[in-house]
Amino acid sequence: MNSSRPYLMRAMYEWIVDNNLTPYLLVNAGEPDVQVPVEHINNGKIILNMDPSAVQDLDMSGTEVRFNARFSGKPTWICVPVSAALAIYARENGRGMVFNDDDESSPDPAGEKNKSTMPSLRIVK
Repeated sequence: MNSSRPYLMRAMYEWIVDNNLTPYLLVNAGEPDVQVPVEHINNGKIILNMDPSAVQDLDMSGTEVRFNARFSGKPTWICVPVSAALAIYARENGRGMVFNDDDESSPDPAGEKNKSTMPSLRIVK
């Protein structure tokens, strides 16, 4: 079965843009095949502004997010495998979706119900 992550990312991106908000993508920059400007990586992560006015040639159709953007005025090609995406959210209100490793590798969703730990939410101020 195909991973749901690329479909969910595209849907969240469209929802954020349709509501005139700014889509941000949080990326694990240490994952293989991630192509981002290393000078902007902080603690192994990078936040990418994916607003339509900030990117060119956005392609979210496959297993990677690809686009052209400017960093410090320099055009840069960005390539992020969807497995490296940690979250996609709106800058203005933080609403969006956080991904975890289970999103990519869970072979049996019914088996997930037997886990003893429940997901937890916390308020970040």
